[in-house]
Amino acid sequence: MSSTMPSFPERIELSGEGLVLRDWTEADLTAMPELFDHPDIAYWTPLVSPFDEAAARTRLDRDRQLRAEGTAILLAITVDGGAPLGEVMLRRAPEGTEIGYAVGPAHRGQGLAVRAVRVVAAYAFEQMGAEQVILELEAENAASVAVATKSGFTLLDVPLITGEEKGRPFTLQTWGLNRP
Repeated sequence: MSSTMPSFPERIELSGEGLVLRDWTEADLTAMPELFDHPDIAYWTPLVSPFDEAAARTRLDRDRQLRAEGTAILLAITVDGGAPLGEVMLRRAPEGTEIGYAVGPAHRGQGLAVRAVRVVAAYAFEQMGAEQVILELEAENAASVAVATKSGFTLLDVPLITGEEKGRPFTLQTWGLNRP
């Protein structure tokens, strides 16, 4: 971790909008494949596929490493602090303070991603002093575009991000939400 990048707290639990966003635990390892081993998640995110218990272990270990480095936090999306329904990420990136998310297929359509994004954005503004948070997503990902707009983000007039992930090319738009 660089001296200019403050660390994240060792433990984080954020509440709001009917959600509890909490740290992933060892007990969540068996639930993670049900959430993340899905064609939509494999296609739209950098998560590995197939996503099995070994991938879950790697993800949890990586989460802990990123937090210790002060780079990112990955939190389980829950309604009561119990069973995870998805994940929300907050990452310090060269482009800015970035949010990412994934909701398990069985839990979609409940506004979980929108609410989680709003709670994490508030944390970034209030606790990290961010002036803006961003989402980077593909225009063709209608569900993520809907999350962006429902969360109050607007499309920024910045260059598109292009690359290749898992053997397929992608083009990302950057959406932004400014500090209230």
